[in-house]
Amino acid sequence: MAKSKTIHVKGTEIVVISEGNKDEYISLTGIARYRDAERSDYILQNWLRTRSTIEFVGLWEQFNNPNFNSIEFDGIKNQAGLNSFSLTPKRWIEATNAIGIISKTGKYGGTFAHRDIAFEFATWISAEFKFYFIKEFQRLKEDENDRLKLDWNLQRTLAKVNYTIHTDAIKANLIPTELSKTQVNFVYANEADMLNMALFGKTARQWRDENPAAKGNIRDEATIEQLVVLSNMESINAVFISKGLSQSERLIELNKMAITQMKSLLTNSAIKKLKEG
Repeated sequence: MAKSKTIHVKGTEIVVISEGNKDEYISLTGIARYRDAERSDYILQNWLRTRSTIEFVGLWEQFNNPNFNSIEFDGIKNQAGLNSFSLTPKRWIEATNAIGIISKTGKYGGTFAHRDIAFEFATWISAEFKFYFIKEFQRLKEDENDRLKLDWNLQRTLAKVNYTIHTDAIKANLIPTELSKTQVNFVYANEADMLNMALFGKTARQWRDENPAAKGNIRDEATIEQLVVLSNMESINAVFISKGLSQSERLIELNKMAITQMKSLLTNSAIKKLKEG
């Protein structure tokens, strides 16, 4: 039986549903209402018809859905960008057997998406909105941990970020360093480790070797700023893949992006006030 919870982001109510131990699905309809409460369907369709969105949700399905209809996907992708092209969530689901986006009826009806896709939609809506959205979603997970005593520990990214970050500490510990030629040329076993290298300067295995007593993994220990940048990197990496860029080329660009965005987030006075509140 599906369970639903509600989070509030900048005055907008967003429903999160889950079934058993499955991943949560977040209301895209709710997110769209932040932009235009009267035309949420129109906002959602505008996002879904863009080529970058089609490429991202298509890649997500290819990685997560063995029954994804790649032939229909290719046809839709070829039309994306044309003035005459339009796409509704219902058509996307029916044509490609998609599971990342679903439609629900009843009290909490509307269009929902896996959190990976919901975060991508939030980016399109507003970078500021996405930051608050991720924070509230993590707060929801923290509340669940307290009630159900779950192992997924997000408290480090929420309860333990209330501290003053000094400039030297930022440069030494949080802002990624530019990768060496050897690191760039090394072929990483999977895309997740390539992203880890771009942001953290090390692979998941290297981090575990350095932190043998840690209960979680490298991403469990990430700050909220790093999680925001990581989410952005995943989206951009999907576009880079679709354009045929090699892993070394993508790594260089993603590392540059991580450095720039971390500097921006860590020096943003509005975000500092939010974390201290």
